[in-house]
Amino acid sequence: MLENIPSVLVVDDAEANVLILEEILKTDYKIITAYNGKEALDALHSASQLPKIILLDLIMPQMNGRELFEILKKDKAYRRIPVIFITVENDAESDLLDAGAVDFINKPFHPEIVKLRVRNQIELKNYSDNLERMVAEKTAEATKTLDNALQGLANVIEHRDLESGEHVKRTQLFVKALTDYLIETNSVYAAELIKLQPDIIMKSMALHDVGKIAIPDRILLKPGKLDPDEFEIMKTHTTRGKEIIHELGDVNSSLYIKHCEDICYGHHERWDGKGYPRQLQGEKIPLTARLASLADVYDALVCARVYKAAMPYDEAIKIIIEGKGTQFDPIIAEAVVQIQGQFQEISKKYQ
Repeated sequence: MLENIPSVLVVDDAEANVLILEEILKTDYKIITAYNGKEALDALHSASQLPKIILLDLIMPQMNGRELFEILKKDKAYRRIPVIFITVENDAESDLLDAGAVDFINKPFHPEIVKLRVRNQIELKNYSDNLERMVAEKTAEATKTLDNALQGLANVIEHRDLESGEHVKRTQLFVKALTDYLIETNSVYAAELIKLQPDIIMKSMALHDVGKIAIPDRILLKPGKLDPDEFEIMKTHTTRGKEIIHELGDVNSSLYIKHCEDICYGHHERWDGKGYPRQLQGEKIPLTARLASLADVYDALVCARVYKAAMPYDEAIKIIIEGKGTQFDPIIAEAVVQIQGQFQEISKKYQ
């Protein structure tokens, strides 16, 4: 089938050169032709499938080979297409190789050399593409495995805490709703949230209470209010959680694990610095932890627990409004107020 034949883009202002190269290569490849850099860009933009390789003349009118080459290397869509230069300027080869050209074909053309150089570079490109695809597939597989393992661990903790199994789901969706709103409304946190990758933030919420696995049942399952000593032990779920997360991976090489740590360790900090375990204040608290704090508190307010009844939604919102600038980041707290309807829907759906 024609679509399975690799294509070669030949760019040269001399029609004779184009015809010669087309004749040499047409048996094995689909040939796309252009007579200057602008025509080559048009051909690339309109191509249903990108060429495997570009044969590019250096000296051309309108846009020469060097100019086109620089444009290609700056464009994410085209930068990985290997470029073989057609040239008689041997003294320029080292500069172009250093810039990223893969090879040269000198004029006059020697058919066997042209075929070999094109074939070798296409084989290298295919090998590189296959390797990249394999790495991507393995990475996706490993990520899915990690997601499932962390979600499973979070569910174990929830059930031990006598939760319905939906607390993690609700808080993840609360955080997603918040990040979406803060980005869509172009808030002051929009750019930072995009950089932090909202999907990963949401997934990382699964382990916000992982440290509870180290809290004794007599405290974790106590139906009444904790006494001061018991509360001090309960507060250690943040530090114990951080220790557990450190055993899962390197926070310096995985954004996923970094978010897990920041959320677990920081979701009980307060905007005014009166939280725990580090008494961080304001923006010194990681943004992910500030999001998690609102999600976790809202869920704790509107859902029944072993030690309390569920609170009406409007009363929960009043408490969040009262906590703006003291317990909570005022911008994120206001976002909760603005999308409280979404929060209610999530809470009702995942009871």
